[in-house]
Amino acid sequence: MKIGQTDIPGRAALAPMAGVTDAAFRHICRGLGAALTCTEMVSSRGLVYNDAKTRELLYCPEGDGPVAAQIFGSDPAVMAEAAPMAVEISGADILDINMGCPVGKIVRSGDGSALMRDPEKAGRIIEACVRTAGVPVTVKFRKGWDGGSVNAVEFAQVCQQAGAAAITVHGRTRVQMYAGAADWDIIRDVKAAVTIPVIANGDIFSGEDAVRALRRTGADMCMVGRGCFGDPWIFARINAALEGLPEPELPPLARRMDTALRQFELACAWKDPHNACLEARRQLCWYLRGVPWSGPIKREMVKVNTLEDIRAVIDRVKRELR
Repeated sequence: MKIGQTDIPGRAALAPMAGVTDAAFRHICRGLGAALTCTEMVSSRGLVYNDAKTRELLYCPEGDGPVAAQIFGSDPAVMAEAAPMAVEISGADILDINMGCPVGKIVRSGDGSALMRDPEKAGRIIEACVRTAGVPVTVKFRKGWDGGSVNAVEFAQVCQQAGAAAITVHGRTRVQMYAGAADWDIIRDVKAAVTIPVIANGDIFSGEDAVRALRRTGADMCMVGRGCFGDPWIFARINAALEGLPEPELPPLARRMDTALRQFELACAWKDPHNACLEARRQLCWYLRGVPWSGPIKREMVKVNTLEDIRAVIDRVKRELR
């Protein structure tokens, strides 16, 4: 499929997630079969104010495309100014606008999923970014604000009319956050209402989930969020399932730990090493989900402060666990 003129070589995308989808994790997922990745969301105001930490979030190594840079904000003028900055800093192929984040501090500022309550303003933001970005503009949003204001279909049509090249729909309302089951039927309704590509997001935790979601919704792609935590190999399983092939087994624990170490080595090389190690604490634990007798080592993992600490913990995992 294509998003604008950008070729997407598959049907499984990595969702943008704060504190997770940095350049290192995107690189790992891309190498394991993610057809499209996306940066963590970055503040449009942070970009316009030239905030160094905001710019760091947009780092994309060469050769890791196609990749989207995601920005958020609710001021059309600021978003229009930030859009080409995000593209230039990242070198991204696509600009994505976050209109789905449900976190309180985001929606209280009128950003993220708060924009689903003001489709007219959302349309003006999209139009402004389309004028300035220089690359295809996509939009990620939710089913609606709450159960009484499910407006994903109408919102999708606003996005298309404003010039969006594709949309991603998370099948939960803002009020639901991440609770309950994702509503794939609303994504099916969105797909029927627009002509641009639609990406289905929500409850993709296996290859079988991806097959069912795409069959149920008719969407062009699926997007994996929490299902990839500690498991970037999910993309290989999804790709196999979509091709009707046997899904590859999860690699042995030692190889998984080698992949984790590679991720954190890249993270320390590509951004502030201290922040990389703090983020590694929970991500290391994700890599050990379901591993018997891993509790004591997980308690050690949440104390790592340096790359050497990480190497020592991973060496212990490889010695003591199977």
